[in-house]
Amino acid sequence: MPTQAMESWSVALLLIAGAYLAGSIPFGLLITRLVRGIDVRLHGSGNIGTANVFRAAGRGPAALTLLADALKGLLPVLAGSALDLPLIALFMVGLAAIAGHNWSIFLRGRGGKGVATSLGVVLGLAPIPALIAIGVWAVAIVASRYASLASLLMIASLPPVLALMGYADAYWIFALAVLALAIYRHRANILRLLGGTELKISTTFGGHAD
Repeated sequence: MPTQAMESWSVALLLIAGAYLAGSIPFGLLITRLVRGIDVRLHGSGNIGTANVFRAAGRGPAALTLLADALKGLLPVLAGSALDLPLIALFMVGLAAIAGHNWSIFLRGRGGKGVATSLGVVLGLAPIPALIAIGVWAVAIVASRYASLASLLMIASLPPVLALMGYADAYWIFALAVLALAIYRHRANILRLLGGTELKISTTFGGHAD
């Protein structure tokens, strides 16, 4: 392997490791502890993501969680792009950030469901399709009030949008991998949706609804 290529992949491996560590930071847990003095894992669904932070702590902490979790995916991808890493390396960086959120080293392998972090990754790779996906989410959340359903529909919209907009096959294949991770992490939610027992976003559990 040429020296330049070896150096590029050495940088890529360091960034992949850094993306996993960044993705592992449980911002939902940290923000709710700081702002409300509670452990979000003891409320609602027990998840550390935006929807459960909203239920447990309100709009402000939820918005901060959404932004922080999205940046965990966006910033490593932008760093990789700035370093002119190969596309496959950027995909690996993005997947590492999502994996870190889903299976955090700081939470002993537990974590969230990766939706906001996935969105951040795609924003860094393909901004317009990501914005279209956000539109899908907005329509779905207003219509259904199910955060899990809206999130899955948002991620599911990415492969066809990327394909229809003429992105290289590698992009929508990557989006399918992101979708597979989202489905896996939402498998319990999917069963509850089918059974009619899924929690709606408007449900609160003794927390704040500011």
